[in-house]
Amino acid sequence: MKVSYHGHSVVKVETGDKTILIDPFITGNGLCDLKAAEVKADYILLTHGHNDHVGDTVEIAKRNNALVIAPNELADYLSTKGVKVHNMHIGGSREFDFGKVKFTQAFHGSAFTEEDGTMIYTGMPSGILLTVEGKTIYHLGDTALFSDLKMYGDMYTIDLAFIPIGDNFTMGPEDALIAADWIRAKTVVPIHYNTFPVIEQNPEDFVKGLKTGKGKVMEAGSVLEL
Repeated sequence: MKVSYHGHSVVKVETGDKTILIDPFITGNGLCDLKAAEVKADYILLTHGHNDHVGDTVEIAKRNNALVIAPNELADYLSTKGVKVHNMHIGGSREFDFGKVKFTQAFHGSAFTEEDGTMIYTGMPSGILLTVEGKTIYHLGDTALFSDLKMYGDMYTIDLAFIPIGDNFTMGPEDALIAADWIRAKTVVPIHYNTFPVIEQNPEDFVKGLKTGKGKVMEAGSVLEL
């Protein structure tokens, strides 16, 4: 299984003959190495409805006939755009042909802003626990630090975690270090930083501060083998 990072919160998982994208914010993401018109995907997983996470979902999903797996209200909204969806919600899990998806809590917001400025409420934000080929990947989404992260660390053996460190809108590096300690992932990758001036951080400093697990700063296009 190959897991690659593509700037901001964009993650791609390639396993067998399936490709899974998480939060494909490509167009307008100056740190992303992908081109939306060329991306292939069988599934798209979304943590929440903010534009910098939904990104190019509609275009990619339609072109690839991909299934979008998202929190209920966000999935309902995207279905009105002609996208094939599977509705889920926090605490729920489901087996798919590539593996198992479970949505977890995240403390943040969730709304999509249309081109005309109309804001559409898209339900509660989430994190995603993705279990594929016996490995568990935890994409925390956009979240503040909260104590139930300890519970997820107790419940699951997490092989790889993607943790936001940008501050201002999510956890900053100090809180993200606590989160990493609580979830006890074997490998920790910082995400959601440096895309905009207000979330500029030094990911190397974050990785050096880790007490639990191995830290890995991934440049756009970097790949890990699990």
